[in-house]
Amino acid sequence: MTARFPWIPLAAACALVACGGDGDGTAPTAPTGPVAIPQLAAATPAALVGSCADLATRLAGLANTTLSASTEIAAGTLSVGGQAVPAHCQVTGKMFERTSTADGNTYAIGFELRLPLAWNGRFFHQGNGGIDGSVVPATGATGGGALTHALHQGFAVLSSDAGHGAALGPFFGLDPQARLDYGYQAAMKLTPMAKSLLAGAYGKAPDRSYFGGCSNGGRHVFNAFARMPDQYDGYLAGAPGYNLPKAAVANIFGAQRYASVASNPADISTGFTSAERVTVANAVLARCDALDGATDGLVQDVRACQATFSLAADVPTCSGARDGSCLSADQKNAIAQIFRGATTSTGAAVYSSFPYDAGLGAGGIAFWEFTAPVALDSGAVGVIFAVPPADPATFNGPVFSLTGSIDAMVASINATNASFTESAMQFMTPPNPTQLSAVRDRGAKIMVYHGVSDAIFSADDSVAWAQGVATNHSDAADFARLYLVPGMGHCSGGPATDQFDMLSALVDWVERGVAPASVTASARGTGNAGGVNAEVPAGWAANRSRPLCPWPLVARYNGSGSLDTASSFSCRT
Repeated sequence: MTARFPWIPLAAACALVACGGDGDGTAPTAPTGPVAIPQLAAATPAALVGSCADLATRLAGLANTTLSASTEIAAGTLSVGGQAVPAHCQVTGKMFERTSTADGNTYAIGFELRLPLAWNGRFFHQGNGGIDGSVVPATGATGGGALTHALHQGFAVLSSDAGHGAALGPFFGLDPQARLDYGYQAAMKLTPMAKSLLAGAYGKAPDRSYFGGCSNGGRHVFNAFARMPDQYDGYLAGAPGYNLPKAAVANIFGAQRYASVASNPADISTGFTSAERVTVANAVLARCDALDGATDGLVQDVRACQATFSLAADVPTCSGARDGSCLSADQKNAIAQIFRGATTSTGAAVYSSFPYDAGLGAGGIAFWEFTAPVALDSGAVGVIFAVPPADPATFNGPVFSLTGSIDAMVASINATNASFTESAMQFMTPPNPTQLSAVRDRGAKIMVYHGVSDAIFSADDSVAWAQGVATNHSDAADFARLYLVPGMGHCSGGPATDQFDMLSALVDWVERGVAPASVTASARGTGNAGGVNAEVPAGWAANRSRPLCPWPLVARYNGSGSLDTASSFSCRT
């Protein structure tokens, strides 16, 4: 079977990770390209000036901003991985409050900043998930069941609702400005405000600024480095939905294919049952597990697997009734279309292909494949992204998703009119995300991680981004790296080593020049302080570890040593 994804030749791919030499994935000490990248200095600590209680009053003059409260949070009120978060000051407020002329609702950019009493001199802008709408705790957690996060490490952390409230659901999409704030403008408005607030609170602006998040939060990160390359020094994006409108339409395309083979028309999950998904996952393992040199329940060589595994040949075709151990010919046809990538009626690609991986049988897959298309993607595509938006009085999400025209949806996310002057593909996506000279030339760094079994935002799309960066920058390895996480689903979970601290690695790269040749990740088995992942296979050690390698390098077995220990594997081509 030929590869479904257009992987670029190794010579071009090596530009992203500086492979070659001794083949261990270690980045060179000198830049690979013609530009001398500056080394940024490390941040220095500072203490909060004055008391937290009067902070909101002292800083009341921030432009277009209303601070509602500043409250000291005692040490230990929050904890992560069993460790108490130090004392900090929680500041809440809103920006640019207004009444919409489009729908009559009140809008504002709600936010909170958590300021450590003992500050490390760094600012972390937390990009949140889904359609935003809530000011979730500003902790800056990243990477599976985190044992640490930005607030715990001493960062000042910002969280926002991106300009609308949760009560509106997707119907904030009726207001043109709310769409733009959600897409990118809220982050651009919040950034200078937050830095000014920090300068007033600590007597100095942050020495170093970071932007991080997963899913839609990862999309926010991509927009930040594309639209604000002068404002942040480090960018950490997980499962970046940087083509989110396309991905949402593609997920609806998938739901329609599942519905076409569902044994129960009222339940599209019967188009690809849990038992059938486990059967396919086991078939992927049977064909691909050993490609990295170890039969260990993880498919590290993702590229080779896509060229080796065949849904048609490697999964039994049912000769009679479906019983979970096989797929019908119609199922294979429908599922293959989804993995090859959604298309329009003329065969034009809508989004991206998806890689076959061992995490396909994990429990979290079902939500993204069968619930999200009708409960989430329907409102996003029909109301937030479409021009014109659907009429809320008559809109029905399941009907829209299961009977709507994919061609019409693709047209709607690219459309504009007099009221909605930016299409969804303009306000939601980063402009020129692979042209990163402005990021590189100021010494900033980008780290991206993506679960190979992510069912909503494809790891193939992140690889496409990495390919583009490598093509456009011969020195890409010096400032941008992608780490695939085999078995991991959307942001976390699945049969994977999904617990890792990329934030510390990013800080070391930005401020100390220590390039992350690999990042050690661990499983979250029984007793894990950051939360147990129930999908860790029974045969694994509870703390199994693996190196996450910068793409396109693969964690290959060294030929000896424990299969549960990262040191038994090396990042190689």
